[in-house]
Amino acid sequence: MTLLGRLLKNRRAGEAHAAWNLPNLMGPELPALTSRGFGDGGTIPRAHCAKSVGGDDLSPHLVWGPPPPGTAQLLLVVEDLDVPLSKPAVHCVALIEPSAGDLEPGALAARRPGPGVRVLRSTVGRGYHGPAPVKGHGPHRYTFQLFALSEPVDGPGAPRVGRARPRALLRGIAAPVLGRARLTGLFER
Repeated sequence: MTLLGRLLKNRRAGEAHAAWNLPNLMGPELPALTSRGFGDGGTIPRAHCAKSVGGDDLSPHLVWGPPPPGTAQLLLVVEDLDVPLSKPAVHCVALIEPSAGDLEPGALAARRPGPGVRVLRSTVGRGYHGPAPVKGHGPHRYTFQLFALSEPVDGPGAPRVGRARPRALLRGIAAPVLGRARLTGLFER
């Protein structure tokens, strides 16, 4: 597996197709999105990584400031920007009630999400899927992106968001983004 990582060393998705850079998800930046587990640009602890790399697949603690007035729903997207594909891999998509100010560890679990959290499809399945980069590929950046939306994604008349593929869901969001914040963690094998 290390050989494969070395062969793919220069192939990375990059930020161009990340949720953060989609035209429909642009908006003013909010105060920082933070975690007790790691700082921006810091290493993601193994407990928050995939079981295949010795982790617990436990979503990390996340906290943010009050959303802007008029926020109907928060959208959280977790992406691996360095996966050796043409677009970042979506590790988690979740809709969060705007009254929530933080998520405790494990709140993005598919079977038992935290209060006010609805997990949607990701590239791999439902819920949070922790880092598991190809061994020897180098450090991967995992971005936790939070968007404050003026209308709920799953409101009346909205398409079935529970079944939507992540990229289609993200491109289809039409509600204005009132604010956004992100936190980037690193992991390497």
